[in-house]
Amino acid sequence: MTQQAAVQQPNLLNGLDVQAAVETIGAIQEDESLARFQFRARNTWITGGVNLSSIKDFYGAGREDDSRSESFEFTNGEPPVLLGDNEGANPVEFLLHALAGCVTTTLVLHATARGITIEELSTELEGDLDVRGLLALDDGVSPGYERIRIGMKVKADCSDEQLADLIAFTQAHSPVCNTVCRPVPVEIVRMAN
Repeated sequence: MTQQAAVQQPNLLNGLDVQAAVETIGAIQEDESLARFQFRARNTWITGGVNLSSIKDFYGAGREDDSRSESFEFTNGEPPVLLGDNEGANPVEFLLHALAGCVTTTLVLHATARGITIEELSTELEGDLDVRGLLALDDGVSPGYERIRIGMKVKADCSDEQLADLIAFTQAHSPVCNTVCRPVPVEIVRMAN
């Protein structure tokens, strides 16, 4: 390998290009408008509790993103006890999936920024939900999760104190965790056919 080819190789830490991360942060510090993103999902009901979500386009870094040639497709279903046939994970399970993915990515991103190498990382999530709220059987029962627990197994090249600080920082800065932990206005509007 030539010296020039070696120079062009990205400096990776935890699978992330460190130089690209530094450049991205610098660009956002120079122009805060680049930090504004709008993510989108489209959903179509199929039958019963089955519906299909499609995710492709989004706005970010000052422009419409066209990097995805194909949509990501997700089938939402229900287990038989909730009148489905296990056509796919149900939406509250997808929420756990989104939360797990976001805290994982946030932890890796900030570990990389701190120069911490992650050797192993896994999470287990549990969410407690009382379906009486969904079924409108008791107005005193919330239809959403009552509590969510995230267990993280992390092996990294840092002290226990540094890891505890990183995990607390992750909880405070994960977009999905933050969205779940605070009230966020959600507006449902009828669209024209």
